[in-house]
Amino acid sequence: MTGFIDIATVWAFIIAFAVFVYVVMDGFDLGLGILFPLFPNKTDRDVIMNSVAPVWDGNETWLVLGGGGMMAAFPLAYAVLMPALYTPMVAMLIGLIFRGVAFEFRWRTTQSKRNRWDVAFAGGSLLATLAQGIALGAILQGVHVEGRQYAGGWWDWLTPFSILTGLALAVGYALLGATWLVLKTEGELRDKAYRLSWFLLFAMLGAIGAVSVATPFLHVQYTQRWFSWPNIILTAPVPIAVAAVTAMLLRSLANKQDHQPFFLSLALFALSYAGLGISMYPYIVPQSITIWQAASPPNSQIFMLFGVAVLVPLILGYTAWAYWVFRGKVRPESGYH
Repeated sequence: MTGFIDIATVWAFIIAFAVFVYVVMDGFDLGLGILFPLFPNKTDRDVIMNSVAPVWDGNETWLVLGGGGMMAAFPLAYAVLMPALYTPMVAMLIGLIFRGVAFEFRWRTTQSKRNRWDVAFAGGSLLATLAQGIALGAILQGVHVEGRQYAGGWWDWLTPFSILTGLALAVGYALLGATWLVLKTEGELRDKAYRLSWFLLFAMLGAIGAVSVATPFLHVQYTQRWFSWPNIILTAPVPIAVAAVTAMLLRSLANKQDHQPFFLSLALFALSYAGLGISMYPYIVPQSITIWQAASPPNSQIFMLFGVAVLVPLILGYTAWAYWVFRGKVRPESGYH
């Protein structure tokens, strides 16, 4: 039983890691799509697209790894959550398809038609982001489970809290996109990205605060996890770290240190993700199914672990190499396409 618990926990962390890497790596290019309407100049839009052109299409690898890993390692959770989230998941895929097609086709059309693909790129990015945030909120608030199956309705995922998390994620992705432009661009485009970063940082802090205040009211277990004694000793470092990172991010924006804002924004996402894990663990379907109840047989998880032990370092390696090769500022005269 101990070995079973250990391997299930390992797989829970693997899936959590895959989802987090997807969020931070695909988050900033979805954020660029959200910010796209704020940059009407054609040259600026071309630079924005070229800043992520070499790396954007590899980011969905982590989404596939997270979803596929859950289906294989925690089939019960997958079978319960998917029917509860069909609509936002389909909306997310439609948004990602529009974004991906628009990314490639806008370079192969006339300027008048390119505007249509720009709208598809921005709209697809916003749709995918809202769908991801709404799905997260729906999971966090819990789903109705009877026996071993989903017993809720078609629209249970749509609540004020899930809409709040969807909007919060859109603001967070936009902040990642703005700080990515600070890192990768120059001149007026970079200066505008700095101004947007200030506004989006305060908007994100407001969103984090709103979600943090609302979450304990969803379930009494969340309140006990965060505020009961002695749990508060273990959970208090998270908001303290958020305050410290925020102070450093404000200073880096004020001093216009191009390399720091993006990575400090990633740190804010990491802390928010840690808070989410603190709230949910050890449940994979909050308040209904734990990671051990949802786990596939230990032998299956151990067998799959050998494959992941090879694939994850390989993916991390070629991803790091791609970012290293295409490091530095992107200029209008030197595009990827």
